[in-house]
Amino acid sequence: MDGATPLVLRVVKLRAGARIPERHSALASGFDLHACLERGSLVVGESPVRVPTGIAVAAPAGADVQIRPRSGLAARGVLAVLGTLDADYRGEVIVTMYCLPAAAPFEIRDGDRIAQLVVARLAPVTWEHVDALDETVRGHGGHGSTGMR
Repeated sequence: MDGATPLVLRVVKLRAGARIPERHSALASGFDLHACLERGSLVVGESPVRVPTGIAVAAPAGADVQIRPRSGLAARGVLAVLGTLDADYRGEVIVTMYCLPAAAPFEIRDGDRIAQLVVARLAPVTWEHVDALDETVRGHGGHGSTGMR
């Protein structure tokens, strides 16, 4: 699988009303995922809620398919948990969502855009065990060690 060959992700609709992920602008990196709810709507609060999409996806080996939050919802305190669709998973794509404590509960209706799928290619990796790592200016500095801005 080279970088010029398009990745083919096979998708099946598990329920009527399910929607195939799609980009909503020409330069978007993510494909929007839609809620596929049998009861019309559900409320997301501070506790995680599993939101069905009504689709199952088969990604090819070497593809990195990630569920990511939508920025418009995140700005309102409604988050989708980052997730990965492994190439051997064949179940329904489920998006785990919750609201930040300061956000009001949020109603999701059938068909709403709730998250996005971002697809990339996995890099081939070989792990090499060594006795020590090379030194850098940052060294052991952790989260925030390079500054907050």
